[in-house]
Amino acid sequence: MSDSNVDNKMKLNNIEYNSSGVEDIKHPQRELDIKDREAVALVLSDKPIKLVLSNPQDKSYIYKKTVIQSFYNKNIMHYQVERFTEKQAFHENIEVNKLSEVVLDAFPSCYKQLNVFLEDGDVDYKVTKKGKLLSNRHKETSKLKRGNSYSSTECSVKDNTRGNIHSNTHNRRKNYILEEGMVVPPLVDLGIFTKDGKVVNSMYDKYKQINRFIELVDDVIKKYPCEKELNIIDFGCGKSYLTFILYYYLVCICGLKVTMTGLDLKADVIEKCNATAKKYHYDNLHFELGDINGYKTDKPVDMVVTLHACDTATDYALYNAIKWNAGIIMSVPCCQHELNSQIQSEDYNILTRYGIVKERVSALMTDAIRANVLEYCGYHTQLLEFIDIAHSPKNILIRAVKNNSGRVIEYSDGKTLVENSNKGNGNMTCWKEAERLCQEFHLKQKLMELVKGDKV
Repeated sequence: MSDSNVDNKMKLNNIEYNSSGVEDIKHPQRELDIKDREAVALVLSDKPIKLVLSNPQDKSYIYKKTVIQSFYNKNIMHYQVERFTEKQAFHENIEVNKLSEVVLDAFPSCYKQLNVFLEDGDVDYKVTKKGKLLSNRHKETSKLKRGNSYSSTECSVKDNTRGNIHSNTHNRRKNYILEEGMVVPPLVDLGIFTKDGKVVNSMYDKYKQINRFIELVDDVIKKYPCEKELNIIDFGCGKSYLTFILYYYLVCICGLKVTMTGLDLKADVIEKCNATAKKYHYDNLHFELGDINGYKTDKPVDMVVTLHACDTATDYALYNAIKWNAGIIMSVPCCQHELNSQIQSEDYNILTRYGIVKERVSALMTDAIRANVLEYCGYHTQLLEFIDIAHSPKNILIRAVKNNSGRVIEYSDGKTLVENSNKGNGNMTCWKEAERLCQEFHLKQKLMELVKGDKV
């Protein structure tokens, strides 16, 4: 069932059913009177950070809980409505002016309790068995900001950009985009979150790693033009936990339109990933069997993701991204063996004498060359620490964002590349630096060879 169908109703014998065919029970006798309704609506007009509707009036009601969180898309506030059944969650994004309508349609006819989290405090509502509305207002700092943690997603208070949130607490924890308390199905299946959204203690390092990746994406996606649907290719997706989490972040938190394709060489992995996407109702997330080298697509590509693609597989992924003129590249290289088997130097043999030094120097050289080639091809490129080196030596992420210095060239064979020979833009210097490094250590690097072969 897709999100868009969640609220579609059908009437049979004067009984309302939702799109799942389950009776959508409401209790007209439990509607608020005009005075109480206006009082609740006034609180909702203060643009809450988050709302929780809980404690269903009837145990057979399909949605056991509804959570509504604010988020910003291009500095415009919206709300995401997340309705939870016993096993699934359904999402809908609404405009701010629809909040009161959505909330008062469900409270108290469907739920007995409503918790509203505001910037300057919280308001809790409860309806008694006799239909009396009870309210309790906490005028101190909201529960979302009290203590050591609070929500740091787009649901929280902003300073014009995503994630710029402030707190007056002293011993506070880092603010994460995927905060504890959120129900993120892939994190539950991965064993990082419990079913109620708590981080499993033994998985805290993995939790930080995932959030770090999402933060690095968040930094660039908020500046990327997202008027149209984003097309994303994930090369070497494997079991795809990060793929699912990235899709959740872009679609369910950012409210963007996204088509995402995961590519891998293992048929059983692809089959399982497609089944998982169907289970989560991620309608525009698909997985295909295929090789990075030679993969083709007819649609323009906005983002290329490659996480731990082994050795030169990363180079083929970056090369495809360059050919497609992709706007964003997020790559965590792995197993950079190519240069390790070639590197030699009479002047700098101190770097090749010890195996572990040779291995690490080769990996750093590989990623430095890749970054320079991307700069040459018109990308603003950064090499960033993905996770602390204490947790993994594979801790460098290549983040490249298309800039305006390159000129798109359409080749007769259908390939799209970028010309960067304009004097003064620094790109040719980057290429020469990479060439000089290769000459010094007698190296041939795959991405350089691929780009050079296309005579960019």
